[in-house]
Amino acid sequence: MLVLNRFHVPPETHDGFVERAHAALAALAQSRGYLSGRLARALEDPAAWTLITEWESVGAYRRALGGFDVKVHATPLLAETIDEPSAFETLAAAEPGEQVVITASDRAAEPWR
Repeated sequence: MLVLNRFHVPPETHDGFVERAHAALAALAQSRGYLSGRLARALEDPAAWTLITEWESVGAYRRALGGFDVKVHATPLLAETIDEPSAFETLAAAEPGEQVVITASDRAAEPWR
């Protein structure tokens, strides 16, 4: 599962934001089921930031949100995200030089299928 939290951060507040984002990423990284994470800034717009984390499953991510350090360091930052969908299930992936691997959805079948 991939979680993309996007932020609009005015340049004059970058320093405080980056420090808080590092603390949030460190707290999330200690959670069971965490696979990877990174903080990134858009090349075209220095006010556009994203915190990207990858998880074993939606359950692992949801359990991580209940951890004490995550509540202290990540939850306040995540409350500042742009209001849009942020959690995505991986349906296909390819490692360097490898074939595409398709994964079935964990969601119940959509009624329109």
